[in-house]
Amino acid sequence: MSLQVRTQVSLKPYNSFAVEARASHFAEAESDQQVREALAYAEAQQLSLLVLGGGSNLLLTADVQALVLRMASRGIRLLSDDGERVVVEAEAGEPWHPFVQWTLAQGLAGLENLSLIPGTVGAAPVQNIGAYGVELKDLFAGLTALDRHTGELREFSLEECGFAYRDSLFKRESGRWLILRVFFVLSRSAALHLDYGPVRQRLAEQGIDAPTALDVSQAICAIRSEKLPDPGVLGNAGSFFKNPVVPAALAQRLRAEHADLVGYPQADGQVKLAAGWLIERAGWKGFREGDAGVHRLQALVLVNYGSATGAQLLTLARRIQADIAQRFAVELEIEPNVL
Repeated sequence: MSLQVRTQVSLKPYNSFAVEARASHFAEAESDQQVREALAYAEAQQLSLLVLGGGSNLLLTADVQALVLRMASRGIRLLSDDGERVVVEAEAGEPWHPFVQWTLAQGLAGLENLSLIPGTVGAAPVQNIGAYGVELKDLFAGLTALDRHTGELREFSLEECGFAYRDSLFKRESGRWLILRVFFVLSRSAALHLDYGPVRQRLAEQGIDAPTALDVSQAICAIRSEKLPDPGVLGNAGSFFKNPVVPAALAQRLRAEHADLVGYPQADGQVKLAAGWLIERAGWKGFREGDAGVHRLQALVLVNYGSATGAQLLTLARRIQADIAQRFAVELEIEPNVL
């Protein structure tokens, strides 16, 4: 077996919250073969299997009695190019932001609004990552996944993935599918999305009237860097709560009480509210208890100031959820996976 399995490994370097938790067994898979070896090892040792990408969408609240498998496969390939439409394949272990930067360096547009999102390519479809008006599903051309129940490979089309807001089939069936590689359809001419958030304003401030995809990426990187803490400096998992989608009647009632309520009408008639606005209005922005806190610049982000445990961060999150429910009659849903 080429897979190297270690025991009693600290997971602090492998989760962006930088909370301390130990894995009873740990390995890194750089190939499909090593993924299969990990499955066989876990079965032989009667261990459950926890798959890690970048650990940026995860809150560990205890030690993990399992084989933790970190996806470390690398590789990016151009599969087809008709001069306009380009299909790109990326291995699951590719870090997401460097992959986005690679596509832009090739003159390919589409992923620029998803710049500077932490994590890996393989984890991106699970959450259907999104930012500034673009979701992964908008550029998705398929993926290859291993069925952990049967050991068979399966190719998934867009329709088969069941993508929704921060959701997918792979999240709903988290114990079954292991994503090996993802395919994206990108373009050589930029159809830019500029109307969500302060992107257009930032470009105008820079005097850019005819932006390129790279200009948009750089603007979004600057905006995110100002609003969101670097996980390498301050432990966090980015946005900790999903933006809640509520009935129009509730949004109307809240707007009557709060004229500056931030909300976005949805195609089905409901309204997506800004969770960060709700949390900030409730007074949680900048809150700190021990080393668990809410970021001082972005109320949507919980942070670990040093030695907070996952349990302490989860307790803080539950307090915020209860307060928002009481104040606004809105239920906030936690975005990261809690283990």
